[in-house]
Amino acid sequence: MSSKKKFGPRSALHAATVLALLAGSAYFTVELRKDEQAKAAAVQTVTDTPDLKSSNAGQRTGAQAWERLRNPDRSVLRDESGQVLATFTDGSRTATLTGPSRTFTEAANTKSRVVTENWVRLMPEPWRDGAEKEKWFKDWFKEYFGSEEDDIFAMAFQYVDQAPVKQDDEGISYAGDADFGPLNPDGKEGADLRLEESDFYDYLGIPYAFRDGTVMQPETQRYRAMDCSGFIRTVFGYRARYPLMAKDGVGDGLPRTANGMARSGLGTDVIPLKGITPQDRPKTIDVLQPGDLVFFKLDARTKQRLDHVGIYMGHDTDGHKIFVSSREEVNGPTIGDKGGTSRLDGNGYYASTLRSAKRL
Repeated sequence: MSSKKKFGPRSALHAATVLALLAGSAYFTVELRKDEQAKAAAVQTVTDTPDLKSSNAGQRTGAQAWERLRNPDRSVLRDESGQVLATFTDGSRTATLTGPSRTFTEAANTKSRVVTENWVRLMPEPWRDGAEKEKWFKDWFKEYFGSEEDDIFAMAFQYVDQAPVKQDDEGISYAGDADFGPLNPDGKEGADLRLEESDFYDYLGIPYAFRDGTVMQPETQRYRAMDCSGFIRTVFGYRARYPLMAKDGVGDGLPRTANGMARSGLGTDVIPLKGITPQDRPKTIDVLQPGDLVFFKLDARTKQRLDHVGIYMGHDTDGHKIFVSSREEVNGPTIGDKGGTSRLDGNGYYASTLRSAKRL
């Protein structure tokens, strides 16, 4: 991926793109929030240690077979027993690989536990039918199938409550417990308590030069903060190296806002956007795959704009479809219950406001 030189002390990590527009509004209906809270599971202790041992999922050998599937068009790699080893979707750089089992938990905010053998990674090029025969893919697959190098999920959880600070060789703190944004002087609990518009360069506290030459300056009050779309841009863009726009509609790459991302032509729309009303809620979400971006309509004040985005993680140990996102009630990235349980199934706050999904 090409990049331009960044300003400030940052040169170890790649270049990406972005602007601080209004994104992912987090204004929550009090009645819905209370209803969800009544259903939410109790808090339990946190653990970062996997509860299950892998059956060497990432090291399987023997006969392997490719299969083409539709809706969406994709290629699936299976082992000799028919188990899925990897899935690659046409037009998308996101790949889901089978690997060692991990457990993701967040004790401070939820009882939910996601135990998964799914590892989500970005390929250097979008998938296309027959790409399994091309050198770029063979080289990439050899390096990452079975690898335990940080993937999208590992990166995402490096910003949740109590996540330890990580620094690069230049002393930049690129990971660690993130806020949603600074306190809003005009806000209150459940109603714009914290300001939006915090992006990855605000979290890092460094000026950032995008590929189109646009330079964005961090705001001191937003240091260590990222709103919902800022979180996605941090994980997929700054960390996983997906190209980033400086702002919606400027340059090529992932837009700044949830609405911009959802309405962009990037990747594959696995749940196409039909509209923003309750009647436009998807009839089924079974097509979702771990790593998909999920988009919500939460706030009537944003009119036709979608205003929240998260990353689908798969099922928790209770069988619910869980996503991770950054929001004001928890003050940062979470799979928690505060402000509405992070479930896409059922009729809870987020499940009822889901409108579309994209596989980057």
